[in-house]
Amino acid sequence: MSATPSDTTPDDVRDKIAALVERARAAQRVAETYDQQRIDDVVAAVAWAIYEPARARKLAELAVRDTGLGRVSDKITKNQRKTLGTLRDLTGAPSVGVIAEDPESGITEYAKPVGVVAAICPSTNPSATPANKTLMAVKGRNAIVLSPSPKGASTCRLLLDYIHAELDKVGAPRDLVQMLDEPSKPLANELMRQADLVVVTGSQRNVRQAYSSGTPAIGVGAGNAPVIVDSDADLPDAASKIRRSKIFDYATSCSSENSVHIHDDVYDQMLAELRANGGYLLDADEKARLRSVMWSGGALSGEVIAQPPEKIAALAGLDSPEARAAEFFMVIEDGVGPDYPFSGEKLSVVLSVYRFADLGAAIDRIQELLDFQGAGHSCGIHTRSYKHARMVAERLRVARVLVNQAHCFGNGGSFDNGLGFTLTMGAGTWAGNSISENLSYRHFLNVTRLARVIPVSEPTEEQLWGRYFEKYGR
Repeated sequence: MSATPSDTTPDDVRDKIAALVERARAAQRVAETYDQQRIDDVVAAVAWAIYEPARARKLAELAVRDTGLGRVSDKITKNQRKTLGTLRDLTGAPSVGVIAEDPESGITEYAKPVGVVAAICPSTNPSATPANKTLMAVKGRNAIVLSPSPKGASTCRLLLDYIHAELDKVGAPRDLVQMLDEPSKPLANELMRQADLVVVTGSQRNVRQAYSSGTPAIGVGAGNAPVIVDSDADLPDAASKIRRSKIFDYATSCSSENSVHIHDDVYDQMLAELRANGGYLLDADEKARLRSVMWSGGALSGEVIAQPPEKIAALAGLDSPEARAAEFFMVIEDGVGPDYPFSGEKLSVVLSVYRFADLGAAIDRIQELLDFQGAGHSCGIHTRSYKHARMVAERLRVARVLVNQAHCFGNGGSFDNGLGFTLTMGAGTWAGNSISENLSYRHFLNVTRLARVIPVSEPTEEQLWGRYFEKYGR
């Protein structure tokens, strides 16, 4: 059921979206008749549309050319790895008919589609994110309309061409997956109003717009991932993982490490390991020059977002041979908040370095950092102490804590952890989000619960209040 259109929406915008949504509804009614095997064939078709090597490369090349963000080789990896992992998660997962049955509770669950999904997608991942959302939505026998950023529209259009070719092969209606041909704020806003569910990945402005659209919405929080290096960490392993994660696709990922918090006992050794892994540590003057470039107008400059390190070095006048050869840059920081912009999300190959002597104090500062930017998102720790990892998870208000992992590869699902593959990660009410987990196909299902009569299970007053009465009286 669509939301009531805004009285200020121009008729041509309203009518254009209405026609798009009606085609989607017609296609969704067809998909709703599919059995599990039939819909799984459609899911496999969508996955192959982006995973096929030649297509994965063409999409990556077009994305970098038209958005100016990231690195082709890494986008190829992202297109394929995220798709492979997501398809693995979806394979064998029930999404049609009875999906769960519990004789003890007498509850049987039936999966139903949510309808037409509006998917708002960012320029940072203009093919991987739309494909990922489409896989999950179609798994639930839904139709989906993609709303890419203007810069990412050409990549999304090519992806849609590939998806339609695969849908033709399996005999599924093309209108099951559509996109806004000429993305704009008015069209995206009206799409969100007329759809049945909105899923937003990207700017917090888009997330807020989705939540105010009048349509049920799932949005995600901003990233600003901090990572702790404990006194007993495997330093070479930690440095290698931080490097691989930090430089991947020039830090387009919201899960890319933005700050590293190093224990006093291993501070110098860890900095040496990071240098050996391609990091360049800026001195105070270089840090000031970099700051003036990165926040020249008060906000993070697009000149540095997801750009090669050599370009950032040139912009900031980092002229030494070591700086020009660096794969990422490190700046020493000890403050948090607006007066310390390096404590926020940087979307670039720049890593802030903090030092700590006490883990509890470090956790307190990291919480302050996340409250500034990145609330609820995630944190990592490199340690041999499960006790310390548990301490971080128990005390920080985050949805995910990764232990001894490359953060951007593990946070959105990995083949060596139990998190589901996604490019859309909820950060809970801490970030004003409706979910605090990785987006999955389950978020694209309505569920009907059949409840049967079971043996009576009614407790006595003593069972429920016995301890309370004994301690506090009646």
